[in-house]
Amino acid sequence: MQRKPLEPEMELFRDSARRFFQTEIRPHSERWREAGIVDREAYLKAGAAGYLCMWADETHGGLGLKDFRYEQILIEENAFHGDSGYFITLHSRLVAPYFEHFGTPEQKQRFLPGFIRGEKILAIAMTEPDAGSDLAGMKSRAEDKGDHFLLNGSKTYISNGILADVVIVAAKTHPDNPHGVTLFIVERGMAGFERGRNLKKMGMKSQDTAELFFRDVKIPKANVLGQVHAGFYHLMKGLAEERLIGACGNIAAARVAMEHTKNFVRNRKVFGKPLSKMQNTRFKLAALDAEIEIAQTFVDRCVEVHNEGKLSSEDAARAKLYTSELNGRVVDEGVQLHGGAGYMDEYPICRLYQDERIHRILGGTSEIMKEIIARSILD
Repeated sequence: MQRKPLEPEMELFRDSARRFFQTEIRPHSERWREAGIVDREAYLKAGAAGYLCMWADETHGGLGLKDFRYEQILIEENAFHGDSGYFITLHSRLVAPYFEHFGTPEQKQRFLPGFIRGEKILAIAMTEPDAGSDLAGMKSRAEDKGDHFLLNGSKTYISNGILADVVIVAAKTHPDNPHGVTLFIVERGMAGFERGRNLKKMGMKSQDTAELFFRDVKIPKANVLGQVHAGFYHLMKGLAEERLIGACGNIAAARVAMEHTKNFVRNRKVFGKPLSKMQNTRFKLAALDAEIEIAQTFVDRCVEVHNEGKLSSEDAARAKLYTSELNGRVVDEGVQLHGGAGYMDEYPICRLYQDERIHRILGGTSEIMKEIIARSILD
């Protein structure tokens, strides 16, 4: 089914974004993958092109583009022509909006221009060794010392953990309330803030993912983001969009995997004829194609509803659950239809398979998504 047409200016934006990812990102992908980290310059180039924090007001150097479809276009074109580890949406739409929603005027003026230009790279630190989806189990603590907070604890699996200049850190500040969490702005160079190793991962290898350590880090009161003890609820505000971002990326990646698989089975000969002529191949890919088209329609509708400010946590969970599971089926079938070639790292389907697996975990596991949906229909 043909997707709903975009406005002419959005089509021009897509063309521009495609050229950016083809010329500025894809040529470096292999090197970044080997290094386990992207170049900082890639953020500066995105900032110069106007692709970072596009929603930000012009007073801070942004474009004032609130329509989420612009970000959806970037997600799609990066999947088609860029690099999975070049996750600028994490910077622009997962972390920076906390400053827009909860930052003081002074914090916005101090930080947003650097985020928009790509001079300061963002990360958010919630996950701990014993606290992933269950944030109430976090052990990081921050004590109010009058003119500052004293932060202690550690975080793990933090995307952009090595590159980040500014990290939003969630820590408990109310010992008697498991949801008494506060968000803190931790900046590169603060005494006691240390980074661990760049963790080796199954996929998304060019995305730096690190352990972070906080040992008596003095956080000035000016670096408290939002209300004290209200951080848990601040974090909840961004979850629907985070899951929509995941859904947009999942369906785009599934399309890429389908294209690679279709091209392979058309050229691979089995018993004297193309694999694409075998009924088993045709039926499997036809079924997955139908699922992709249906999922795309639902995701696009979620984007429309989100632009209206009405996307529910349940619909975001449905989109994230279905697309991540679908992406898993597409890449798995793609590897199977590639045969031995699918297990070779030089083939794109192998890397897509590796990259996909995390998407049923990050942003809330499939099991958490099911529980959110179940509560809406059963409780």
